[in-house]
Amino acid sequence: MTDRNTDTTGTPGTTGVAPGAPYTIVGGGAIGGSVAFHLARGGHDVLLVDADPAHVAAVRRNGLVLRRATGDETARVRAATPEEVGGPLRHVLLCVKAQATDGAAGWIAPRLAPDGFVVSVQNGLNERLIAEHVGADRVVGAFVNLFADVVEPGVIRDGGPGAFVVGELSGESGPRVDRIVSDLAGLGAKATGNINGYLWSKLGFGIMLTATALADAPMADLIDRHRPLMYALVAEVFAVAARLGHRLEPFDAFDPAAYLPGTPENVREAATDRLTAWLRTQPKDRSGIWRDIAVRHRPVEVRDHYGAVFAEADAAGVATPLTRGVLARLTDVETGRAPMSEDHLRDLEAAR
Repeated sequence: MTDRNTDTTGTPGTTGVAPGAPYTIVGGGAIGGSVAFHLARGGHDVLLVDADPAHVAAVRRNGLVLRRATGDETARVRAATPEEVGGPLRHVLLCVKAQATDGAAGWIAPRLAPDGFVVSVQNGLNERLIAEHVGADRVVGAFVNLFADVVEPGVIRDGGPGAFVVGELSGESGPRVDRIVSDLAGLGAKATGNINGYLWSKLGFGIMLTATALADAPMADLIDRHRPLMYALVAEVFAVAARLGHRLEPFDAFDPAAYLPGTPENVREAATDRLTAWLRTQPKDRSGIWRDIAVRHRPVEVRDHYGAVFAEADAAGVATPLTRGVLARLTDVETGRAPMSEDHLRDLEAAR
């Protein structure tokens, strides 16, 4: 380890980096920051590693702040940039954006202890890529549906509760999943033997949220106004999941069974009523994808999420024209070639 900073107390104002932290969070954004906060509040030793020096400096100076409607809460968390960390790392929660997975996993691999493991606490299907760096037996899957944003260095705005599920890729139970679930009780974590069922359900839900990022309006309102398009998008993703044999799992207010072929229309409509009603209770009314484009002006990660879906779709011979259309239009919006507008959704509906 590069031992430029030797204080390990985590006291604001220090820059301590200690080897072998029980939990190392790689990526301190919305997901990673929320996870780090709850672990630290649960009494666990946490090292937060993030590439943004301003974010790291703020956490060192002021602690990690979780901003709620009821006020700010602070947890004492040790923080470092990647250059300051050597290893060994044992319990790593990888929380970077999907497009940063390859680089982050490559950084983790030489630092991971022989008995260490990596939990993919991310959106998308990143476990296979992580396994290429550290070995499949050292990768644990996780599904997360947290509504949160980084609003300033060191400050995470809590956007409401969401599902957090952890499972071995093999589907078997084991002590490392049991430990993570126990330690993340503050986030309502639970174990599963079907982590892929959750990940693919999230991809179905996620394509709806992705489509809403094409316009500047609340997610719930856009889903409500464009239900036939949303149903068609979910159907494309779930057709791929069906070819792969995945059993889809419900989470929060999203019931994937309502969007499968043959579901009665009234059942699907009632499920969407519940989903949009739940979304309207969340303090965060626009997606992280929308925020990346409109506020943070940085590349979105959903191309990586659905690139994996497209690869599986092509291999299985499943057509995904609407999903590809959403991603193409999102690229136009992201690059400034087209404005955010509900017309994108209307055009996609017309094409359908």
